[in-house]
Amino acid sequence: MDRYLTGATIKALREKQGLTQAQLAERLTVSDKAVSKWETGAGYPDITLLEPIAAALHVSVAELLAGAAVENANVGANMLRSRFYVCPVCGNSIHAMGEAHVSCHGITLPPLAPEPVDEAHAVHASCEGDELFVQVEHAMSKQHHIVFLAVVSPDCVQFARLYPEGPAEAHFKRSGAHTLFCYCNKDGLFAVSLTGGDR
Repeated sequence: MDRYLTGATIKALREKQGLTQAQLAERLTVSDKAVSKWETGAGYPDITLLEPIAAALHVSVAELLAGAAVENANVGANMLRSRFYVCPVCGNSIHAMGEAHVSCHGITLPPLAPEPVDEAHAVHASCEGDELFVQVEHAMSKQHHIVFLAVVSPDCVQFARLYPEGPAEAHFKRSGAHTLFCYCNKDGLFAVSLTGGDR
């Protein structure tokens, strides 16, 4: 258990809350000696205590396991911290609203790191009434194609799955459009800001 929950984490979070070992122990209905053992590494809390410990220390289980607070300065803008994951085995495309542990086919997937659009993936976005029409200059073959386009706004993600036999284009709602993501099966993820006018 010391690989994902350390005594130093418990101690730091306990002290941040201004609790003594005895006070934390009382909240968890364990002995203060047990808390002392956890903090010195001489013992570890049972896994069933993770949620009660997190609640007693006023953190989420994720924060407890990470050993640090998860900052969320703007709760209303979670979508702008979107992360995309693609399975190399089946091509499954997965979206998360921030950091996540994602796996597919037994493989832990890292979040894709978006790059600026290059000449081989030129993106054109134009407004048509209340819609945003996006086209990518890219040949669509089974070996090399655009897999998906996604438009992220502060309160939603619009996702369009593309296929080799179809065009590299899609329509999205224009309202609030902030960033366009384009994923190529050979070259990875690209991102374009939509806040500076038409592209």
